[in-house]
Amino acid sequence: MTVTFFGHKDTPKNTEPTLRTTLVDLIENHGADVFYVGNNGSFDTMVRRQLEALSQVYPITYNVVLAYLPTKKSEYDDYAHTLLPEGIEAVPKRFAISYRNKWMIQQSDVVVTYVTHSFGGAAQFKEMSDKQGKTVVELSK
Repeated sequence: MTVTFFGHKDTPKNTEPTLRTTLVDLIENHGADVFYVGNNGSFDTMVRRQLEALSQVYPITYNVVLAYLPTKKSEYDDYAHTLLPEGIEAVPKRFAISYRNKWMIQQSDVVVTYVTHSFGGAAQFKEMSDKQGKTVVELSK
């Protein structure tokens, strides 16, 4: 089962224990073994940190899905777990994150979100996931 993530860039740190519990449940009880996460904001940072830790315990794979090639090494230092969606090189930079997020939804069975308001990218892609019939796990409730 493949899982992806969308959350606000300013997701509070106290969300991380709930995120970890959710990830462990998805792995142990639902067969989740492939994970895709972006690289924008605190929610994505928390997800990456937990996936790295859990990959030491469980046979899972995870990839940070980039919207565009980093131009400086400091933008993303661990290239071992990164990928670019096919075709993104032809997408104008201003649409690249949207293209990447749509690609992640298409690849996924489950979408884990942290959404507290109805505007912004996280809310938009949560709604898109719902409309596409994906199972959505909401952490902010």
